Amino acid sequence: MTYDLTKIRNIGISAHIDSGKTTLTERILFYTQRIHRIHEVRGKDEVGATMDFMELERERGITIASAATHCQWSGHHINIIDTPGHVDFTIEVERSLRVLDGAILVLCGVAGVQSQSMTVDRQMRRYKVPRLAFINKLDRSGANPQRVVQQLREKLKHNAVLMQIPIGLESAHQGVIDLTTMKAIYFDGENGEVVRVEEIPAALAHESEAARETMLDAVSLHSDALTEAILEDQVTEALIHDAVRRGTLSQDLTPVFLGSAYKNKGVQPLLDAVTRYLPNPAEVENTGVDLSNDEAPITLASDPNKPLVALAFKLEDGRYGQLTYLRVYQGRIGRGSSIVNSRTKKRQKVGRLGRMHAAEMEEIEEAFAGNIVAMFGIDCASGDTFTDESVQIAMSSMHVPAPVISLSVKPADSKSQDNMGKALGRFVREDPTFHAGVDPESGETVISGMGELHLDVYVERMKREYNVLVQTGAPQVAYRETVSQRAEFNTTHKKQTGGAGQFGRVEGYVEPLADGNFEFVNEVRGGAIPTEFIPSVEKGFQSSLAKGRLIGFPVTGLRVVLTDGQAHSVDSSDNAFQAAGRKAFREVYPRAKPVVLEPVMKLEVESPTEFQGAVLKTVMQRRGSVVGTTEEDGFCRLEAEVPLAEMFGYATDLRSCTQGKAEFTMEFSRYVRVPAEIQEALKKEHGSKLKVDDDD
Repeated sequence: MTYDLTKIRNIGISAHIDSGKTTLTERILFYTQRIHRIHEVRGKDEVGATMDFMELERERGITIASAATHCQWSGHHINIIDTPGHVDFTIEVERSLRVLDGAILVLCGVAGVQSQSMTVDRQMRRYKVPRLAFINKLDRSGANPQRVVQQLREKLKHNAVLMQIPIGLESAHQGVIDLTTMKAIYFDGENGEVVRVEEIPAALAHESEAARETMLDAVSLHSDALTEAILEDQVTEALIHDAVRRGTLSQDLTPVFLGSAYKNKGVQPLLDAVTRYLPNPAEVENTGVDLSNDEAPITLASDPNKPLVALAFKLEDGRYGQLTYLRVYQGRIGRGSSIVNSRTKKRQKVGRLGRMHAAEMEEIEEAFAGNIVAMFGIDCASGDTFTDESVQIAMSSMHVPAPVISLSVKPADSKSQDNMGKALGRFVREDPTFHAGVDPESGETVISGMGELHLDVYVERMKREYNVLVQTGAPQVAYRETVSQRAEFNTTHKKQTGGAGQFGRVEGYVEPLADGNFEFVNEVRGGAIPTEFIPSVEKGFQSSLAKGRLIGFPVTGLRVVLTDGQAHSVDSSDNAFQAAGRKAFREVYPRAKPVVLEPVMKLEVESPTEFQGAVLKTVMQRRGSVVGTTEEDGFCRLEAEVPLAEMFGYATDLRSCTQGKAEFTMEFSRYVRVPAEIQEALKKEHGSKLKVDDDD
């Protein structure tokens, strides 16, 4: 494997759904000679894009799971991860960006910065990933790269700088003018594989000079040498490249490139930019925590001779068995080497090691720091860190959003029962945003995820991959409960059963906790409750939060303050004070005026302007509130916030009222209080238990 770190690039391709990420990846693989024939995402040849290797992806024409591949360009080894655009599969983008050093943000030349562009940009910022922007689809009617650059600056707050200008737009799009070399670049041949460099057409000379001046002004802020060269009129290509690289690595600059992946234009200069401007593994600071030193932060070095530290960022059950995608941050890993899982402390032996090309694998003997590889037959979970035995280090975990929608599933026949268990076990291990469990009251198996499409895909995968036919119940929204006012408690738990009894008295109050989950504050003075029983009271309260007494959903945003109490020298125990905590919660909860919270989604709908009124109506009918609307080139974009409970079946309604010409994206925004009449309806539906129970 490639050992020279300066020649390695680990990049991801991210964008809003349908911006052309997978098409761009397909062209990159073709021009780097990883594949010898181009296939389209919804190909007429019924093959489908290389990176969409799952049958379901090819049918639906969307990317569901991120796929890894690698290629060579200009003497550099590039590891690429193609990520989904749909917000329901946002964890795939999240975990990919967690292990990547750089990224390409793909934007549609017509639609520009869309809702999911903002989400992936937020994720890139979270992991401090430097990026290039590629404005795609310049062959489409209405393409306007200048407007997209303006949106990059205004909506995403990027210091976006055009490194190229287009030669023609829409049906007249022929190529690009490189503002660094001041040459016109055309893409000839059947698939644009022949790059032709010529002088700039006379009609574009003035525009090119002006664009170059603007580019140099922005780029020179990152290089004193370039600033001097501009003043002395001695600008060289090397000085420009150096300044752009500095700005990109510090994330103070986003170089923008242009083209049309589908029409085979602009991809080769983008690959040159990846090798020139994006960081190699040694230029990125990666940190972990030292488990042998009270989890103190530790900086890792991309050095193959240091102890091994590698992160399992994605699991997959493929045709080769369980496949674990691994980013090697430090040291080296080889076939037959012994590795330790930092979480379980289990030692395992590496059997097969490989590099992935979509669903295909190429076996290798050894991998070094900076590389992304796959290994087989290793039992682990997504997010586990592997080391050799000389160090105890764990990588910081990735941000995993909580599921917002649930569905009950049951096998249609007894034959499907075992297979359903296997399928759910595998999906939970693979996808941290997918949860499965049994509801203790109904005994039903409940699956939870990020949206209707997310759960729909897993139900379909159970059927195809495990031959499991399941019946699904009505979707269930992940409501939460909280308290709306302060309330005091003074509760005694007493039981005499002959011999040692149980006794514990607790006194204090509960109050709402803004933007929090649960907080326990001990303000007991003078040893009224012995110190060893304070955690027992906290446990008692905490165990009551899993199922609220209003509609049976988890309680969040609660602070419990314990101020006083009483213990008995013989009858007080851990169990007695846990029971006192539980009883106090049941007594005080109704007095704290509990309320129901519901998840509200950020909704963005794009449709032709003539349907604007109809789209607005669909939002208002669903208790939605409009955040803003914009109109451009015959299209309107509506941004709104709508409760998730009202969004089931929205796709069908939107299609029918816009003749199938609108599309929408939706992602979780926050929890808000439900209106009083809906709270009452939910209480009736769930049979509210809001009363003081008997002693346990």
